[in-house]
Amino acid sequence: MNNSYTIRSEKTEDYRAVEQLIRESFWNVYRPGCLEHYVIHVLRDDPAFVRELDFVMEKDGRLIGQNMFMKTVIKADDGRNIEVLTMGPICIAPEYKRQGYGKALLDYSLEKAAGLGFGAVLFEGNIAFYGKSGFDYASRFGVRYHDLPEGADASFFLCRELIPGCLGGVSGVYFTPKGYYVDEAKAEEFDKTFPPKEKLKLPGQIF
Repeated sequence: MNNSYTIRSEKTEDYRAVEQLIRESFWNVYRPGCLEHYVIHVLRDDPAFVRELDFVMEKDGRLIGQNMFMKTVIKADDGRNIEVLTMGPICIAPEYKRQGYGKALLDYSLEKAAGLGFGAVLFEGNIAFYGKSGFDYASRFGVRYHDLPEGADASFFLCRELIPGCLGGVSGVYFTPKGYYVDEAKAEEFDKTFPPKEKLKLPGQIF
């Protein structure tokens, strides 16, 4: 990886370019087309959005990556609400993937989140990649994914303690922030403001 990159806070004037970057990165990955560029468009105005943890990565004068965080809770079995973070969308421009930029952005973001005093990050991801940055299966921390039937595969649900031991003794259910559940019809209208791209149904898509 060429280390000539910078990571900084996202600015208002970056918004459209970041949405375009996310669209390019996620297009036809999890579904025909994608929703992620509309998701971040909506989440920036969500009360749970952590503006201090909204980052972009630049290289050679262009945006090549971004990451952002949202506050959410674990509803503990003992009645407590434990505030934690969730993450994403996070992406790297397609031509810069698998070169170490994603891990560099992720590690930087997690360090900043820890510096703000947040205890843990939970989200849905691939352990093969995120395990390299200290994530483990959330089940090992006693945290269950909302709406997931007992015994179902939860290997997609990951956790990293930013403050070691902060989830010690915790057992409970994690809830995805409501802001991630966007109106697909509105997302479709939003997508029409970008240059046309072909939606394809491809093997491995989830939706």
